Amino acid sequence: MSTTSEQTRDNNLITLANVSRFYGEVLGINKVSLAIPPGITSLVGPNGSGKTTLMNLMTGLIRPTQGEITVLGISPEDPEHLCRAVGYCAQFDTYPKGLTGYQFVYSFLRMFGYTHEECDHRTMKSLETVGLVDARNRPVAAYSKGMRQRAKLAQATAHDPQVVILDEPLNGLDPLARAEAIALFEHWGKRGRHVIISSHILHEVDRISDQVILLSQGYVVAEGQIQNVRGEVKDQPMQILVRCNHPSQLAAQLFQQNHVVEAKLHTDGRGLLLRTTDADGFYLLLNRIVIDSGLEVESVAPADDDVNSVYQYLIGGDGGTI
Repeated sequence: MSTTSEQTRDNNLITLANVSRFYGEVLGINKVSLAIPPGITSLVGPNGSGKTTLMNLMTGLIRPTQGEITVLGISPEDPEHLCRAVGYCAQFDTYPKGLTGYQFVYSFLRMFGYTHEECDHRTMKSLETVGLVDARNRPVAAYSKGMRQRAKLAQATAHDPQVVILDEPLNGLDPLARAEAIALFEHWGKRGRHVIISSHILHEVDRISDQVILLSQGYVVAEGQIQNVRGEVKDQPMQILVRCNHPSQLAAQLFQQNHVVEAKLHTDGRGLLLRTTDADGFYLLLNRIVIDSGLEVESVAPADDDVNSVYQYLIGGDGGTI
C-alpha cells in the first residue's frame, strides 16, 4: 500500500514497471522500468530500438505483454481518463478525407463532450499556437508536410493535456517553424507538463532535453540528464577541445600523462583536441600547467558531450540511423 506522499509522487510521474511488449516473436521493448518526471524527455535510438512502441504503450494504443504502466496515476485500462490527460502526435499522417485544418481539430474536441463554443475557442487557440489560423479553412490534404505536422500538433494539444507525446515532431518543419516548435516544447516543459519527444535532430534534442532515455534493441541502455549519463561512461575516453596560445607546448606536457590517449592540433593552430580517460584529472592538470607555464587558455569544452556521442559509446557501434 502506497503512502500519501508516494501516491502524490506517482500521480506526477509516468511509470513503467518491468514492461515488455512482443509482436508475436518480435521484440518491441523488454523489461523496461522507468519513472519519468515532468519536463522534456527525449527518446533516442536507431530505427527499431523501441521508441514508438514505448510511446504507443504510454498512450494506451497497445497493451504490454507483461508489466504495468501508469500515466499520472492513470492506467491505460482507463482509456477515457487517459485520453483527457494525454495528447499524442504520431509520426505518420492520417486524415479523414476532405477535412479542413479547423475541422480536423474541432471534430477531435467534440469527442470530449465540449460545447460548440468551447470547441471553437479551443480549436482557434490551438491553431493560433502553431501558426495555422490563416490556413484553417484549407483541406489538410493540401497542406505541406510541415503544415500537416503542425496540424497534428494542434490537434494533440487542443484539449490542454498534461502529457504531450510527440513522435518525430520536427520532421518536415523548415528552420523557422522548427525553432518555433522547440520554443513551444520548452514553454510546456517549464509549465510542468510532461513532454516526451523522439527525434533524429539530435543537436536540437540535446539542447532542450531535461532528461534522455537511450534505447537499443528494445532495452533501455541509459537514462537521466545527458551530462550525468556521459559521466557514467567510465571506459570510454572523453574528447575535450582546448583553445590556447601554445597548443604544441600543451600537447607535449599532456602526453606525459597516462590518461591522455590522443591529442591533435587544430587546423587553425590555436586548438588542441584531446582524448582522456580521466576528465577530472585532466582539468586539475591543466590548471597546474596554466599556473606554472603562463599558458593563455581561451576556452575548454567537451567535444562530444552530446546525446549522439554518448549513444555510440553505450551501444559500442554506429547503431544504425538515429
